[in-house]
Amino acid sequence: MKENLVKQKLSRGEPTLGVFMGMESTTVAELLGHAGYDWIVVETEHNGVDWADVKQILMAMSSGDAIPVIRVPSSEPLHIQRALDLGGMGVLVPMVRTAEEVENIVRATRYPPQGTRSWGGLRPTKYTMDNKTYMDNANDNMLVSLIVETKEAIDNIEEIAAVPGLDVLFLGMWDLCLSHGLNPIDMPFAETDAIVERVRRVGRESGVAVGTGFSDQNHLRKCISEGYTWLASLPDYAMMTRAAQTNVTAFREETAK
Repeated sequence: MKENLVKQKLSRGEPTLGVFMGMESTTVAELLGHAGYDWIVVETEHNGVDWADVKQILMAMSSGDAIPVIRVPSSEPLHIQRALDLGGMGVLVPMVRTAEEVENIVRATRYPPQGTRSWGGLRPTKYTMDNKTYMDNANDNMLVSLIVETKEAIDNIEEIAAVPGLDVLFLGMWDLCLSHGLNPIDMPFAETDAIVERVRRVGRESGVAVGTGFSDQNHLRKCISEGYTWLASLPDYAMMTRAAQTNVTAFREETAK
């Protein structure tokens, strides 16, 4: 099976670049797959894709080198199983709260005896023609990432980061604000800035990568200097929105002269 080079880079503390894909398009998936990202997260929590859509998106993406990660709707093991059986090489799990939940997530990504994953993936085994290679290597190649976005996760962050098999803590700032009774539209807040520093410290001490999003090159430079290694560019829809608004604004300004 394909090696998870992102998991290897993160284990060495090297920065990786990725993008979240929220648009329900195989064409966008193929384009992003060729763009040079290290990883691509396929959104299934906040949009209308179903598992058949995910399969088609992963097929389109497979012509490139990016590692496919599925943002599952929840930590339910069946969601994790389907994400991996369709060809995902990792999961991004939202709304995590406890270390016990994280332990169950890790186990859901591993075949016995290390975990509880059920056998049955067709795409990742090349439709059973690569069963042995996949079985021998799958457990070591699955990337486990969490969105840190609940008050309970912050309360338990040291215990969560200590769970063996966890690779990434990704800061979900909007829901993190909401969970603390703050309006994310009004960021930044001193309270959430302190939380971010705590998560970064825990990541350094535990050897777990910490991730965040960036908006431009100056912001990216700052994130790298602060030790983030799971770096998310603007998602696909935000790239299109920014480009469209820039074009329309330029046109309005020029024609108003």
